[in-house]
Amino acid sequence: MPKKIDRFIKTRLLKPSFVIAGIILIMLMVNANIYWGKERWRNVLMADAKGYYAYLPAIFIYKDLNFSFFDHIDKDKYYKDYLFYDYRAYVNGVHLSKYYMGTAVIQLPFFMSAHLLGKATGYDADGYSKPYMLAVGLAALFSLLIGLLFLNRTLKSYHISANIRMIVLITAVFGTNLFYYTASEAGMSHVHSFGIISLFIFFSRRYFLSLNARYLPVVAAALGLIILIRPVNGLIILILPFISGSGRCFMAGINTMFKYSGLLLLSLFIFLSIISLQLIYYKLATGSFFIYTYIGEGIRLTRPHVFNILFSFKKGLFLYTPIYLLAFTGCFYLWKHNRFALWNWLIFFFTITYIFSSWSNWWYGGSFSSRVYVEYLPLFMIMLAFGLSHVGRRVYRGMVALIVLLIVICQIQTFQYRYNQIHWSDMDRQKYFEVFLRIDKLI
Repeated sequence: MPKKIDRFIKTRLLKPSFVIAGIILIMLMVNANIYWGKERWRNVLMADAKGYYAYLPAIFIYKDLNFSFFDHIDKDKYYKDYLFYDYRAYVNGVHLSKYYMGTAVIQLPFFMSAHLLGKATGYDADGYSKPYMLAVGLAALFSLLIGLLFLNRTLKSYHISANIRMIVLITAVFGTNLFYYTASEAGMSHVHSFGIISLFIFFSRRYFLSLNARYLPVVAAALGLIILIRPVNGLIILILPFISGSGRCFMAGINTMFKYSGLLLLSLFIFLSIISLQLIYYKLATGSFFIYTYIGEGIRLTRPHVFNILFSFKKGLFLYTPIYLLAFTGCFYLWKHNRFALWNWLIFFFTITYIFSSWSNWWYGGSFSSRVYVEYLPLFMIMLAFGLSHVGRRVYRGMVALIVLLIVICQIQTFQYRYNQIHWSDMDRQKYFEVFLRIDKLI
């Protein structure tokens, strides 16, 4: 009997699909622990998340594209001093959400389910009662699931072993700030971008490997959603040479697009239809198609903060979430076996880093680590998988031990951040070392 159990565990349970199911179950329990009890559901929407979500009640409940219900909902009915945030911009003489609607599009099925449930169970069908807030968390878990499923399939296409895929999937969730932006700030856009970018990478790679043009509409739809969530994430197209694997495959893929003009035009139509949703909203709400809502903020390419965004005690990506740095071990493999992919990966990384660090608010307000990299996590995990797959046994064991350590550190620092021991904006060297891995005051 023990042998049968052992065989069952090794052949059935120890598979990436079961690991993904386990991760989602754990994250569901974490989300429930944080938000489902008592009045904690009122804390689901914070800061930017309010602006992402507000499109749904505005359009489907209040029929109000200029958010005049803000005063009743945010200043009166659900007012909390520490959560109050005016997500609106004042443009062309009217109010509109400062943020883009892509996150709301993904949340829509969950919102509509909550709306029906709320009406059936006696909750206020106002868009902000408990069923709606729980739906925000479930939408985040759905995007996490999509991201993990397609990340696993992408890794499999690189012939990464099942054991390493399981390690990478666990690392992606529990060893980075993806955990925080799924469990604690589920209303933010990052986990949704992670899911769609993971899907985009998988189908883009499948297209370049097969040169089958039927994948183009899916790639176009994913790219449209990526841009609708956060326009700057359209930079993901720069990774296509890396995804293709070689210059020859990349050029073959580009040439194949134009051989199937019908599918190419359909793909372009799908892409434009998706991104036009934001423009249509602007036209209906303000009278103009093109609106800039980030008043006083913008990209300043002559003033980048590259070192700060990666290494600073304020928000350094590699300092607070060093798994991202460990992923660069994959560069050693690519240096030996695929320098085309290596150079394109590095070009992509330094391009997005330069642009992200050039934003006027380069630390992106209240955030754990540098949150703008969460959506690109599938690419870092591909590199980590390369690093794990092509080293000797001793180095492999050492890397796995280091990953376990970094997961523990990440979880401790996430816990510290949730309880403000790591401050959301004002960290420096002295504050960092004063609280480094200390949770004695939080327990």
